[in-house]
Amino acid sequence: MADSLVIVESPAKAKTIGKYLGSKYIVKASMGHIRDLPKSQIGVEVERDFEPKYITIRGKGSVLKELKDASKKVKKVYLAADPDREGEAIAWHLAHYLELNDTDSCRVVFNEITKQAVKDAFKTPRPINIDLVNAQQARRILDRLVGYKISPLLWKKVKKGLSAGRVQSVAVKLIMDRENEIKAFVPEEYWTITAMLEAGKAHFEAKFHGMDGAKKELGSEEEVQAVLKAIEGAPFVVKEVKEKERLRNPSPPFITSSLQQEAARKLNFRAAKTMSVAQQLYEGIDLGKEGTVGLITYMRTDSTRISPVAQEEAKEYILGKYGESFYPETPRVYTKKGSNTQDAHEGIRPSSVTRDPDSVKEFLSRDQFRLYKLVWERFVASQMSSAVLDTMTIDLNVGNAVFRAVGSKLKFPGFMKVYVEGNDDGTTEEDKLLPPLKSGDQVVSNEIQPKQHFTQPPPRYTEARLVRALEELGIGRPSTYAPTLETIQKRGYVAIEEKKFVPTELGELVIQLMSEFFPEILDVEFTAQMEEELDHVGEGKENWVKVLDEFYSSFEKRLEFAEEEMKEIEIQDEVSDEICEKCGKHLVYKMGRFGKFLACSGFPDCRNTKPIVKDIGVTCPKCKEGKVVERRSKKGRIFYGCDHYPECDFVSWDKPVAQPCPNCGSMMIEKRTKTSVNHQCVECGFKEEVKDEANDEG
Repeated sequence: MADSLVIVESPAKAKTIGKYLGSKYIVKASMGHIRDLPKSQIGVEVERDFEPKYITIRGKGSVLKELKDASKKVKKVYLAADPDREGEAIAWHLAHYLELNDTDSCRVVFNEITKQAVKDAFKTPRPINIDLVNAQQARRILDRLVGYKISPLLWKKVKKGLSAGRVQSVAVKLIMDRENEIKAFVPEEYWTITAMLEAGKAHFEAKFHGMDGAKKELGSEEEVQAVLKAIEGAPFVVKEVKEKERLRNPSPPFITSSLQQEAARKLNFRAAKTMSVAQQLYEGIDLGKEGTVGLITYMRTDSTRISPVAQEEAKEYILGKYGESFYPETPRVYTKKGSNTQDAHEGIRPSSVTRDPDSVKEFLSRDQFRLYKLVWERFVASQMSSAVLDTMTIDLNVGNAVFRAVGSKLKFPGFMKVYVEGNDDGTTEEDKLLPPLKSGDQVVSNEIQPKQHFTQPPPRYTEARLVRALEELGIGRPSTYAPTLETIQKRGYVAIEEKKFVPTELGELVIQLMSEFFPEILDVEFTAQMEEELDHVGEGKENWVKVLDEFYSSFEKRLEFAEEEMKEIEIQDEVSDEICEKCGKHLVYKMGRFGKFLACSGFPDCRNTKPIVKDIGVTCPKCKEGKVVERRSKKGRIFYGCDHYPECDFVSWDKPVAQPCPNCGSMMIEKRTKTSVNHQCVECGFKEEVKDEANDEG
């Protein structure tokens, strides 16, 4: 008969751990948090040292009864929620509900769900860490105060249903500031001159570098013509050849933010999807004869530290698989800059490097396999030797002008044999081989190509870029990135266009008001400092009540001022040209949670509404009668469908193009990368690159 009860957060985790612990343990799931602040009221007694009024979360009654009954039948209860602040808070709430002494050794934590790690954790249980609980509690109360104090004010002064959040507001402001930068951007003209050269059988390119021994930028066609005239008929003679060896080091193991960024770049995963799939890999996958195993370590971490045991296992694997030259002289040690790093955690890595992706592929879904492969390759590469590149720079004299050719060759792959980190512009490091030339050699010029360009505005934020910006600015923590991005979309403050964030009019209005009346909430430095203070609470260096009191004393004055000074704003409806088909009145533009829509001006007598659609000039490939229009999903994502819906149910996430496939006649769709635009057939896979009119450099 079982003598211990173990409580974890999810049924999947319970199933995995139950198999490891055996019959003496009952393992049950709390299904996440069991208590929270009430939704119907603020739930915080500000005058009583910010005392929270926790209530049982609706729907958790049967789960809690089951846990209570089970706890009475055993000698010992262990709380094994996730190894972070949220997990510590869940354990603390459970201890209170089950009437456990939270100073007893009832808390069990493990960074990976493997048989050895779980068994070792149960040898060293500890009391609940009240500092971590207070850090989570302080963050929750702080966010509640901001949200539940500002939101009613916005309802009263502007419009019912508006809301404001702490971290979310900063994220929306970053997106809005970037949009303003783009609108204010003035393109500057610049030119390049590229020479297509030949040396023996080798062909290579060299670009104009300067005149009369000094580097020169070309800003106009007149300057280009002057250079072309100066070099007309002049031979290309090698002035100098520089060769050197360059080392390229591997990236560290993943942390939460870098995993989300790389999964977005390489797998096209949204942040929420990355965390969901990572949770599955962490909690356990049934590997057939081997049983259920957690394949990766805990995925909410900002530490790149790796345990000595994992390092030694990686060393043995690399030496056995690739040989001595692929392992560095000393094991690689990674440290993350900044005082916020929770170094009790490890970086995200496979629980055992011997489980290579191919060996577990048959047990994983496509998404699980792709993410596991990414984690496994990144970790193995992080422990390998540096890549060695031979770089060559050739300067050529052409009259008074200098042209420069730059090339590189991979001399030794090192970690690049396994993995190379992606980047936001989509480029890859490829070999650019240059011929073996020496000073005084003359090469043949086949063609000289002048080209006009214009500088580009800063890019809009993708999810990956926004996560990186938030992390670099010290806003939010590993557990907050994905929910923050989800929240700002659900509230209708931002929309997604071509996988990039665009602020909505609603978002701009809220940020405008917040900037005027609550500037500190939007201040990046203030928010980052607040995050640091919450970290100090978790480390036992700060009192959580003192941190909240210091914030609230100034915040309360801001609220009083806003109550008096914020003017009521009446958002006038913009009348459209469209007529309501139900009552004959004009339709007007309305702003909702998911952006603009059309509604009848006769409301409430007529409640007709219509989405705003945009004709893209393509006939529906399914019914051959309707037009394909651009629509927006409830989450703000653009998709394409037939305007004869519901009679025709054609729908596509990818943008259809007017021309049918020249190969089989089927529908073609537009596929964009960071560097090109392709038209691709949905049936036969035919693909052709097309000119990107929207981003043409001239």
